[in-house]
Amino acid sequence: MALKCGIVGLTNIGKTTLFNCISNTKGQTSNFAYSTNKSNLGQIIVPDDRLYEIDKLIKSARVVPVTVEIVDIPGLAKGASQGEGVGNKFLADIQQTDAIIHVLRCFDDENLPHVEGSVNPVRDREIVDLELQIRDLDLVERKIQRLEKIAKSGDKDAKHGIDVLTGVKEHLEGFQSVRSLAIDETNRRFIDDMYLLTDKPVIYVCNVDDASAVNGNKYVDQVKEAVKNEDTQVLVIAGALEAEIAELESAEDRGIFLEDAGLSEPGVNKLVRSAYDILNLMSFFTAGPKEVRAWTIKKGMTAPQAAGVIHSDLERGFIRAEVMKYKDFIELKSEHACREAGKLYVEGKNYIVEDGDIMHIRFNV
Repeated sequence: MALKCGIVGLTNIGKTTLFNCISNTKGQTSNFAYSTNKSNLGQIIVPDDRLYEIDKLIKSARVVPVTVEIVDIPGLAKGASQGEGVGNKFLADIQQTDAIIHVLRCFDDENLPHVEGSVNPVRDREIVDLELQIRDLDLVERKIQRLEKIAKSGDKDAKHGIDVLTGVKEHLEGFQSVRSLAIDETNRRFIDDMYLLTDKPVIYVCNVDDASAVNGNKYVDQVKEAVKNEDTQVLVIAGALEAEIAELESAEDRGIFLEDAGLSEPGVNKLVRSAYDILNLMSFFTAGPKEVRAWTIKKGMTAPQAAGVIHSDLERGFIRAEVMKYKDFIELKSEHACREAGKLYVEGKNYIVEDGDIMHIRFNV
């Protein structure tokens, strides 16, 4: 279950700087608006110290963390949907993502002019939201037209789909994002295939100056007030500072730099945790002599469903799961000790996997 996030925002607000400090690939940054004509693609290694604690006891051949794919699209501008700037051409690049990271400029810098003439993250958010809403509205209207042709033959399901989509259309025309519209689960099939941008969960990242890295600033306060009624998260990250830290080669140097800046961890850690939280995800582990590996699953998944994330054969032929709790394994230091202490559990098809479970899947195909 690969997790993919898309980074959006106005041009010249620090999106690519943020991308560079969290990704294993680097994008080109510039003080000039619309200076790039392609999306940046990269990966983030999901930080999880539990993997390495397990490996200390097992001494596996390799450790395989989860990775998150990241797409940084070129900066948007007001009127992008009418051809302004370059970013609207690339909105399709984030249609296949699971969540949106909306970067907002929350710092002053005379050497980096703001495309709108002043720093105002609440206004910037509304501009980008409108561009995403216009794109979604176009997709919804096209699908309504397709269903109207089918409905002419008397297809009742098509007529019902038109009713559902008309509600979505009216919501978008009221400058509202689809994620804020209550849609019955049975009706989501009419919109899920469009991968609407404003239907995706969103995390707001306030890109601040170095001095505001710990406590934020007035711009961050404005953003928090503006989104207080949304089901979202607001993160404060000093992109330029974190990009400098990410350039350091040794973990020890990075740790010292973070501490000097008053930070307890890199911004990427906060970002990944927020993405997991907003998408209702968690990790379980498999461990053996060949590898110790983390796997991403949705909370509430059963053992067979979790096994299917590893390989479809494991779900199809699932017999049972042998489960150790991470805490028990670390305390008792081996699978044998867990078994002897009654802390290795044999679970069936109805078992709901918990965060941090160490699982061995028994199957037969």
